[in-house]
Amino acid sequence: MNSVTSFDDFNLSKKILHAIKEMGFEEPTPIQVQAIPMLMEGHDVIGQAQTGTGKTATFGIPILERLNPRLRAVQALILTPTRELAIQVAEEISKIGRFKDVKTLPIYGGQSIDRQIRSLKFGVQVVIGTPGRILDHLRRKTLKLDKLSMMVLDEADEMLDMGFIDDIELILQETPPERQTLLFSATMPMQIQRLAKKYLNNPQSVTVSKDELTVPLIEQVFYEVRERQKLDALCRILDVAEAGLAIIFCRTKRGVDELVAGLQARGYQAEGLHGDLSQHQRNRVMKKFRDSSVEILVATDVAARGLDVENVTHVFNYDVPQDPESYVHRIGRTGRAGKTGIAITLVVPREYRQLRLIEKAAQTRIKRKPLPSLADVAEHQREMVAERVVNLIDEGKLGFYRTIVENLIDDYDTVDIAAAALKMALDLQLDEDISDEGPDVSFADTGAEPGMVRFFMNVGRQDEIKPQDIVKFIAEEAGVPGNIVGLIKIYDRFTFVEVPENTAEQVMYSINRSVIKGRKVNVEPARRRK
Repeated sequence: MNSVTSFDDFNLSKKILHAIKEMGFEEPTPIQVQAIPMLMEGHDVIGQAQTGTGKTATFGIPILERLNPRLRAVQALILTPTRELAIQVAEEISKIGRFKDVKTLPIYGGQSIDRQIRSLKFGVQVVIGTPGRILDHLRRKTLKLDKLSMMVLDEADEMLDMGFIDDIELILQETPPERQTLLFSATMPMQIQRLAKKYLNNPQSVTVSKDELTVPLIEQVFYEVRERQKLDALCRILDVAEAGLAIIFCRTKRGVDELVAGLQARGYQAEGLHGDLSQHQRNRVMKKFRDSSVEILVATDVAARGLDVENVTHVFNYDVPQDPESYVHRIGRTGRAGKTGIAITLVVPREYRQLRLIEKAAQTRIKRKPLPSLADVAEHQREMVAERVVNLIDEGKLGFYRTIVENLIDDYDTVDIAAAALKMALDLQLDEDISDEGPDVSFADTGAEPGMVRFFMNVGRQDEIKPQDIVKFIAEEAGVPGNIVGLIKIYDRFTFVEVPENTAEQVMYSINRSVIKGRKVNVEPARRRK
């Protein structure tokens, strides 16, 4: 198994390999290297791995390889704790199976059950759903599992925390005993172990080990951005960062190509590095980067492996890495040989939990910074221009240009002449198209005092929650100082808590669906009664 270095080593069909390469994945993750061969051989598997380790492709690839596309019946069932994960898994499996005639269907509460019933009647081979809605369909007899050959329990410990364990057992009892079963769980509490022992047949165990991580002594910061704003935000940061050589990491080869095109179109000297480049092309790119004729290298993790270039001042995570190990390896490209370096991560709101996971595993602190404004960019450009002008004055050799100015000075203001000369010479054009977009989530009118946002939390006195628990919970999960937490009102079944408006989104996305005193927390902006 250790000889596996690419997806080609799994002996996959051409259609699946084509789809994987179209998705931009270069090499399998550790969990995929270990588990896919076992699953392809038909073994039951228990996988212990965190979110973001490539679990979906781990079970998605064997499912799509082994099912019969001509049989219009449910052959694989994947249980997930939430509808968001069900949709996410369904989308990824559809991408992996895009060149095969395979039908997938996500099933969850909050969606029209009649539409789901019609889709099931039409015929689907892979169903992804939450336990409650799956059980509902089984009771209605609108979902038949007699042809089921593969069963997946994804994030089993999450489903246990949410009270789904009895539903899972009822569903498993409706499946054929000869099915193949895969159970994924980040932790292995006793109830999950009992479930595995009862319903899995001689399972193979796979664990993604967490080696002790050490983080270089460099400055680590993150900026919150919108997905559609990422490129413009990156350009703003580059404009004020005074970077020497910079490496920007993307998750996929396609992401590298798209970002390089975007940066080049905006006038940045950037080149890409990924697995599709020949050795000659790679050597050419690296030579240009080492001799500083290209200042920005955009790369995938695989392509940058073993990369050792002096004078890299900045490392950017354009995409949040999948795991803490990748984060540490990425940022280790800067701050070498005792020099200082800066690691910058762009984070969209849904990635806050992954960022906190990286912080905890790597035992590091990643500080939040406000995104540079247009005024910041303009001020930085003014300072750079002034510095260049002063350097030219100090050099002298201005006789020819002084003659031109002397001819104009009787008719025009000297400041206007200098400003026009700078505009003509430097062609300064500030990017007026970058907009400071407001948040997707509205924090208006939550009933909090000005400058604060009030949140509703579905835990209260009956859960033995105290104010100090709320403060500690927010501080640890969101990575903010506890003293910023404002008014806290705890009732029997729910709680209101206020935080500053400038941290509201960070707090909400970090603590939502986290666990406090054994209870999973749902968080949303409070709404003032009209």
